[in-house]
Amino acid sequence: MTAREMERIVLVQHCNGAPVPADFRIERQPIPPLEDGQFLIRNRFVSCDPGTRSRLSPGASYARPVMPGEPVDGFCVGTVIDSRSQRFPVGQLVTATGWASHVVSSGKGYALPLPVLDVPESLWLGVMGVPGMTAWFALKRVAELKPGARVLITSAAGPVGTTAGQLAKRWGASYVVGVAGGAEKCRWLKEVAGFDEALDYKAADFEAAFVAAAGPGYDVMLDNVGNAMIDRALPHMKLFGRVVLSGATADYVASAPPGLVNTRELIAKRLRMEGILVFDDLPGFAAAQAEMAALIKDGLVYREEIFDGLHNLPEAFCGLFSGASFGRRLVRI
Repeated sequence: MTAREMERIVLVQHCNGAPVPADFRIERQPIPPLEDGQFLIRNRFVSCDPGTRSRLSPGASYARPVMPGEPVDGFCVGTVIDSRSQRFPVGQLVTATGWASHVVSSGKGYALPLPVLDVPESLWLGVMGVPGMTAWFALKRVAELKPGARVLITSAAGPVGTTAGQLAKRWGASYVVGVAGGAEKCRWLKEVAGFDEALDYKAADFEAAFVAAAGPGYDVMLDNVGNAMIDRALPHMKLFGRVVLSGATADYVASAPPGLVNTRELIAKRLRMEGILVFDDLPGFAAAQAEMAALIKDGLVYREEIFDGLHNLPEAFCGLFSGASFGRRLVRI
């Protein structure tokens, strides 16, 4: 690859069920000349996000589907190396979108100059970025978390869940339960991340353990799994509880996602169920990120899995749907 070339990941075919590496290819092309207002980012890290899967098949999502032959636009962080934009000068650290070695942007859409907060660059795609901000605003704005709340978090070993559980405890939750896949993840959630309880959905006694852990019920549920897990939890919500939906990892790859059966619980307990797309909260990112950086210095923990090379990105992404990932999965360019 020459100095004026870039590599990017392109969708070969729409995914059918769980994605496989053959659904993607790496493509090399010239870097186009910059127009007025544009800037060129040299990416340092690119993220693997389960939510990307919702756009890799035809149908409704929060944004239009990626079509075969088009580049995939997952989140990235890098440095501006050429610019015709006053807002994004050369040397500025930026987070944007693009599964690529380089990104040309006009600053529209999701492209943010990042402040100097003395945190590792990779964290701007994790606890300081969209996953961390999703956890932050899901609990603060949507759930309106109150001191003493009992909280259930699914996909708890992922970056959203891990962050949310720790924030809930720091903000006064009395009891935080996480659901994750595997004994190792559950041990880490309790012993390192400080969850009160962690339930292994792969264990033979999961259903009994789930009922036992619920106790008097939950005030807040933050779900990243999908309808089957929500339906399981609805009977265990407390009066006026809040169910926040930020992802549906299991349903993204299901040929026929299950429906909800226990909807009478919504009526009887006057529950509120609401989804979150954290881009609605962009105006609040800067203040939340400054506070998050302070919490990291104060001991808030995180996990990262870092792969090297853009060519490894499809395999790293596909591993999200096999249960192989543990923490924030990134590719270093």
